[in-house]
Amino acid sequence: MHTTPTPPRPKRIETTSTIHGETRVDPYAWMRDREDPDVTAYLTAENAYTEARLAHLAPLREQLFQEFRSHIVETDLSVPVRRGPWWYYTRTVEGSSYPIHCRRPAGAADEQPPLDPPHDELEQILYDENVEAQGHDFFEVGILSVSPDHNTLAIATDTVGNERYTLSFRHLDGSPAPAESVANVSYGFCWANDSATCLYTTVDDAWRPHQIWRHHLGQEQDVLVIQEDDQAFGVSVGRSRDDAIISIGVSSSVTSETLVLDANAPSEPAVVVAPRVTGVEHGLEHLTLASGARWWLKVHNEEAQDFRIDIAPVGEGDPQWSPWVPHRPGTRIEGIDAFERYVVISEREAGETLIRVIALEEDGLPANPLEQSFVVTTQDRPGSTWLGANPESAVTSLRIGQTSMISPSAVLSLDLATQATTLIKQQVVPGGYNQNDYVCYRTWASAPDNTLVPVSVVHRRSLLADPDGDDLRPKQPAPCLLYGYGAYEISMDPGFSAMRLGLLDRGVVYAIAHVRGGGEMGRAWYDDGHLLNKHHSFSDFIACADHLIAKGITTAAQLCGEGRSAGGLLMGAVANQGGDRFAGILAGVPFVDALNSMLDPSLPLTVGEYDEWGNPTDDEAAYRAIRSYSPYDNVIEFDADGSAHRYPAMLITGGLNDTRVGYWEPAKFAARLRDANEANDVLLRMEMGTGHGGPSGRYDSWREEAFTMAWLLDVLGAAS
Repeated sequence: MHTTPTPPRPKRIETTSTIHGETRVDPYAWMRDREDPDVTAYLTAENAYTEARLAHLAPLREQLFQEFRSHIVETDLSVPVRRGPWWYYTRTVEGSSYPIHCRRPAGAADEQPPLDPPHDELEQILYDENVEAQGHDFFEVGILSVSPDHNTLAIATDTVGNERYTLSFRHLDGSPAPAESVANVSYGFCWANDSATCLYTTVDDAWRPHQIWRHHLGQEQDVLVIQEDDQAFGVSVGRSRDDAIISIGVSSSVTSETLVLDANAPSEPAVVVAPRVTGVEHGLEHLTLASGARWWLKVHNEEAQDFRIDIAPVGEGDPQWSPWVPHRPGTRIEGIDAFERYVVISEREAGETLIRVIALEEDGLPANPLEQSFVVTTQDRPGSTWLGANPESAVTSLRIGQTSMISPSAVLSLDLATQATTLIKQQVVPGGYNQNDYVCYRTWASAPDNTLVPVSVVHRRSLLADPDGDDLRPKQPAPCLLYGYGAYEISMDPGFSAMRLGLLDRGVVYAIAHVRGGGEMGRAWYDDGHLLNKHHSFSDFIACADHLIAKGITTAAQLCGEGRSAGGLLMGAVANQGGDRFAGILAGVPFVDALNSMLDPSLPLTVGEYDEWGNPTDDEAAYRAIRSYSPYDNVIEFDADGSAHRYPAMLITGGLNDTRVGYWEPAKFAARLRDANEANDVLLRMEMGTGHGGPSGRYDSWREEAFTMAWLLDVLGAAS
């Protein structure tokens, strides 16, 4: 006899807190105690319930997993990148979960990269992650850096998923590895030019990178270079492309500072070359021209919302800055890369990325850089273009990348003299993929304040009323997945996904809502979607859903929403504010207990994110704003007519070792949703051995994707 599984009901222990005149009661605050056996018991019960509820989807999950494999070249090779006398590349092998990092000798400077190098005696395996991952349920490489003399490899690994890495070294000539290792390391790392000295970052108890240390191979005692005590700031470190300086960045969300070291004298004190000015962000680039002249380039937002570039000759004393590339409202400068004879600007305009290349003069920088520049854009619209791996300064061509929602990712060579691009390698999609069978386009939703919100859409051409023409009107409403993020000025740029074919080939429309809070439309787009304007992210997403329904692309009964992390906060708020537009909502590692987390400065990342969400402890307006949308604090129990409120079907995921969004946030949210109405169809899936990014190996990641996609297809009625 078949019985319906019963969802777990965790214990309730009411914890009260009062701030700004309001007392709140939290029945699930106890879940933060990871050592409490009831926490493990509850999470285990939730996983068992979810598995039982979705057992009928096991065949579909396996089918999707095999489809993913059929659309991905499992034994593959990255395009080799030249660094000095070597071609460096990674390869993957069918059946192995992790990449293998390799190199082989390079020949003449103008030699083309070997696209299919043999596995012969010339190939040197630097680091095989599959070997190193043996015996670990989770394995992630955070740092993999070869010394300037190409003789020593620095590696930092995490075997838990909490983003605290252990740094070690090995010699590439086969000699015994250095005995030293360093724990508690973060992502920042660079070598000095002597190939024996390196700088690395460590994190504090709040997972904030707060220190930079100097290490010399063979010496036990490391030296503290800099410590940042302001909890709103973190540190980073890197070496310039021309190998002249080591740059130390100290930054919060809204303020930057840069210090430098001579890469040939890393033991000297760091010197501030761009001091912090509250509210001013900058990035600094060091340029050595072919003539030997040296310049600073600074991209910053002082009196320039979308950023501008200033320049200064390198000399004694503080740099004397002059304007170079002016502020152009609506064209967001996202970064600069300096080469011996060129400067490359990564820009964003009208919701798409582009690359601008400026040719330099022999002894200086042109006075009118925009007049001496050209732009590389993506052919498919909407699409994405970006600067690829270009580690050397003296170049005549550049690696760039391009993709769209229907064009597999491509690596191209851009000839800087002729401006022509040559395809080096494009992602191969086995299984008979034909780009012409699909269509992608951008449509615009109108938010409640009449702001137009871009929506990128992709689906099979057969869903159009006139598949052979240019008319984009749909034949009839179809199942649709609407994805969103909308935070930290991070852009969800349109790109290709082979695994997404599992949705598209079952007749599902995939759409990205480029809501405010992201960076798709420039800094103003971000400013209008965070802090006290955060509500725009939610209303934008709901407006995008309404737009897709109004255009006949989908219906509320055929629409699902998806978001992860801060996008999971978006999903929780949308479920509360506009859940009637959706059949289902997938919230991955969601930041749904936002108010409690932002009220606790002891948690990782809280203080550093006051500039993103506000400080609800000291600022009552920030408290009221976060209180108004924090999903956990705004779960709806009753509708206006007094009936129990019904949420769309929800799948919520988390990671027990997550340092960015505590595991208790999704767990508490799931429990409170069921408290509001026992009929709410809520599923919680907690990964018990991973962190924020989920499983580490590619096959485990694909199976996780198959799990969530099967649920989505089932909710959308497209599982067959």
